[in-house]
Amino acid sequence: MIFITAKFKVLPEHADDWAAITADFTAATRAEPGCLWFDWSRSLDDPDEYVLVEAFADDAAAGAHVNSPHFKAAQSTLPPHLVETPRIVNFKLDQSDWSELGELAVNR
Repeated sequence: MIFITAKFKVLPEHADDWAAITADFTAATRAEPGCLWFDWSRSLDDPDEYVLVEAFADDAAAGAHVNSPHFKAAQSTLPPHLVETPRIVNFKLDQSDWSELGELAVNR
C-alpha cells in the first residue's frame, strides 16, 4: 500500500470550516476503488493545522487519485485556504490495513 500523511496549515479564518471546504474532495477520494482510507484530524496543539492520513492499495490507485478530476480541482480550490504548502510523508508498505499497537494491548 501507499501510506501518506500530510499536514495542512490552514488560514485561521478558514480553520473552523476546513471540513466543509474539503468535503467534496474527501467524499470523492473515499469513493475511489483503490482508496483504503482518507481521514482528517485537527491538531490538538495548533487549531489551524489539520493532518490527513490516507492510504491507497498500490501505485496504480495512488496514480489514479492524483490524476482524478477531484484531485485536479483540489489543486486550485484548496491552496487559497492555506498558509503554506502542505508537508508530506509518503511510504510504500507491504500491508493493506492497520496493524495492532501491541505495546498498548487492550485485554477485556
